[in-house]
Amino acid sequence: MATTNDLKNGIVLDLDGQLWTVIDFQHVKPGKGGAFVRTTLKSVMSGKVVDKTFNAGTKVETATVDKRNMTFLYKDGSDFVFMDGDTFDQIPVAAEVVGNGAGYLLENAQAVVAVHDSIPLYVELPVTVELLVEHTDPGLQGDRSTGGTKPATLETGASINVPLFVNTGDRLKVDTRDGRYLGRA
Repeated sequence: MATTNDLKNGIVLDLDGQLWTVIDFQHVKPGKGGAFVRTTLKSVMSGKVVDKTFNAGTKVETATVDKRNMTFLYKDGSDFVFMDGDTFDQIPVAAEVVGNGAGYLLENAQAVVAVHDSIPLYVELPVTVELLVEHTDPGLQGDRSTGGTKPATLETGASINVPLFVNTGDRLKVDTRDGRYLGRA
């Protein structure tokens, strides 16, 4: 339990049974009336962002979220199995929790898994990963000056747009947040 005076960016609150991360907060002391705290909260599960105002000194429930560095081992049905490097515990993480990052996960890849009450909440991948191009159509001679793109299938099965000069077998740097091509590796 904490008060609104203890709020800071990144702290996780348990409000009405849901977990919310504080993105932004501001203590406001108007000339008339009592002080209050204006916050911007992001839902840990859905990613929804809301604004919420608390009276100053109000008690709020905090949640402990344990972020652990883990290694992705393998896919078991629809679950992704991660291993804690310190304790060697293996935990299954549902595909919905991994989200779009599943298209950029290779075996033995490192990731940060956030856990609350032994329930995985979300998976943070490194910002960039290096992946091999499994298949892409060859670029046509003369198309290089237009700066166009073409689809490419990566070794994980994800499909991204790449410049025309990229060929099958090239290693690429890919941004895991939005699937953008960043360059050759």
